[in-house]
Amino acid sequence: MSPLATPLANPAGPATRRVSPETRLLQVAAEHLGRFGARRLTVVGVAEEAGMTHANVYRYFPSKAELIDAVAGQWLKEVEASLSDIADSPDPADDKLERFVLAIARQYRECAERNAHVFDVYVAAVEHSRDIARKHRTRQLRLLERVIDEGVTTEVFNPRDRDRAIAFVIDAVQRFVNPAMVRIDVRVPRAVLDERLNVMLRVVLRSLAVGQV
Repeated sequence: MSPLATPLANPAGPATRRVSPETRLLQVAAEHLGRFGARRLTVVGVAEEAGMTHANVYRYFPSKAELIDAVAGQWLKEVEASLSDIADSPDPADDKLERFVLAIARQYRECAERNAHVFDVYVAAVEHSRDIARKHRTRQLRLLERVIDEGVTTEVFNPRDRDRAIAFVIDAVQRFVNPAMVRIDVRVPRAVLDERLNVMLRVVLRSLAVGQV
């Protein structure tokens, strides 16, 4: 290859990947939500920091509420991805079920402690049955059903009735995975709640194994 054909080195290093306007808006909105909370966050403030007009924001998010829900929705997708990994793992169904419930409880608790404004958005979405909450619940339920069905197929679980068994699991751990309850319990020492949840999980797994539900 001749010297003229040799590519010139880029002194600035590899080209920086451009971020889409929608992604940039979500990044800024997440930062503002964490700093100010949903009530004090403004579309104008997000737009200014993102380097665009507030009218342009509405091209991607029709309202402030939808922008805020989209921020919380990103976190919920991370939760769902972790649950999907558990459901897809090669472990026995009883181990999966235990880790599944613990993962929900842990991630909800951590968000409530470390990013309370995002968690508040999720709690409000549940209370008002908003789209992000309904979709999240549906995805969670489908993954839980997969774990229970696998346990029945492999005879790790022997429930009398499959649907009642699923309802039993949900009811039994409600205190630890219901977002409103998680927010109420945020000041309860984590070790105390973990101990109570572990006791409840032992009851659940035993009941499913011996066909008490």
